[in-house]
Amino acid sequence: MRYIGGKSLMTERILSVIDENTDNVKTAVDLFSGSGIVAATFKHQNYKVTANDALYFSYVLNRGTLCINKAPAFKKLGIKNPIEYLNQLTIENAEFTLEDCFVYRHFSPNETCQRMYFQNENAVKIDIIRMTIEQWKDTERITEDEYYYLLASLVSAVPFVSNITGVYAAYLKHWDARTYNTLTLKAPDIIASRKKHMAYHMDANELAGMIKSDLTYIDPPYNERQYLPNYHVLETIARYDRPALKGVTGMRDYADEKSAYCQKGRAAEAFNDLLGRLNTKYILISYNNEGLLSTEELTAIVKANGIENTFRLYEYDYRRYKNKIPNNASGLKEQLYFIRKK
Repeated sequence: MRYIGGKSLMTERILSVIDENTDNVKTAVDLFSGSGIVAATFKHQNYKVTANDALYFSYVLNRGTLCINKAPAFKKLGIKNPIEYLNQLTIENAEFTLEDCFVYRHFSPNETCQRMYFQNENAVKIDIIRMTIEQWKDTERITEDEYYYLLASLVSAVPFVSNITGVYAAYLKHWDARTYNTLTLKAPDIIASRKKHMAYHMDANELAGMIKSDLTYIDPPYNERQYLPNYHVLETIARYDRPALKGVTGMRDYADEKSAYCQKGRAAEAFNDLLGRLNTKYILISYNNEGLLSTEELTAIVKANGIENTFRLYEYDYRRYKNKIPNNASGLKEQLYFIRKK
């Protein structure tokens, strides 16, 4: 999944910094987990992992993969391959009507909607799969693990048929080639483990004071771009709460969910509060040199909350992306701030 600030290209560097500066790490927290790539990397390292994100669809991805150590058996469901079963569903063989289909009615073009996030067939398929999964849960035919495993499969599949350039802040005015693909669920990759891993859907600062770990990894927003507006369609599919929508893009109301880390006047205070609350041995922060906080500002905050002579700052050249067009403008650095907590 393409994700703003995703760390798929940074995981080796993150592990290298951890290996260089820590010892005997057994538990790790990923406080702003996003797509879950770093949390999954930690699980591969055999850490006991806690992942968190304020967005529910991110929680779904973590709860349905990170927190599961082997593929569910679906013993009560009585369907040998639920993923394949869901892929074969159509409006004709499902127990729902088009009137029930929220995504079709609000995110694909029809007589009452002009939004072009999905081709009609895929929109309907998203709806009937989502409603079927919910029905299985409500009738207790699947366990909690199985529920989130299937939801994670659906959320992961949606971007491959979405009519967007990468995020859902706007849809394209013509149909991208990917939208002609048929929505197809795949079994999520499950990393085998004997440890109990946890996922939360909380404000990071609130969670920080509630948990203890050897290592805490922090990858907050860097700029004023709020995450929920950019992923509102995935959030609505994950929640399937049929919210009131507004505007051309069908935005959810997110007035109460705006991150302080995306606000110039609040970011420093949020960081100070977060680092002060942490009960952890090591802190590792991802940021960049063009974020709302300058390198000097963030360095001062980190040093104030740790043992100063343990502070390390690593910088890496970073290739910008604007829509689909690579931009190699010089000057942008991906940063890793490391310190041992006081």
